[in-house]
Amino acid sequence: MRGAKLEEIEDVYRREFRRFLRVATAFAGDEERGLDAVQEGFARAIRHRRGFRGEGPLAAWVWKAVVNAARKGRSVRPPLELAPQPRADGDECADVREAIARLPERQRLVLFLRYYADLDYETIGASLGISPGTVGATLHAAHATLREEVSR
Repeated sequence: MRGAKLEEIEDVYRREFRRFLRVATAFAGDEERGLDAVQEGFARAIRHRRGFRGEGPLAAWVWKAVVNAARKGRSVRPPLELAPQPRADGDECADVREAIARLPERQRLVLFLRYYADLDYETIGASLGISPGTVGATLHAAHATLREEVSR
């Protein structure tokens, strides 16, 4: 299939809006900017729908537009519940949050999209412009770093 139909993009919007908003809000820092990013991402997808090549799911192609809109001008930060927070002695969750915050941006982003947004490797890869194999390798590296840092 070459190009996406407006109705197909609308169907993705209706089915996945809450998920897009949740992810965009975490990326953008607040719900208002998250909503702006979702709207901007979908508007871009609609304007450029003829550019969809059909090489993967349409939802993955739209995810790329939304993630890019949410990331514009910002460094990806972990969602609030993963961000460093005041901690009590022996708080293992705080250790994990701090370790995640220290990961390289791509590792944080892939980790976040996999476990917070619950996206599959293909969708993450299409959203970030990397292969599913690179997604797997990036997750593996993130897990290895987290295991090492948390076990110290």
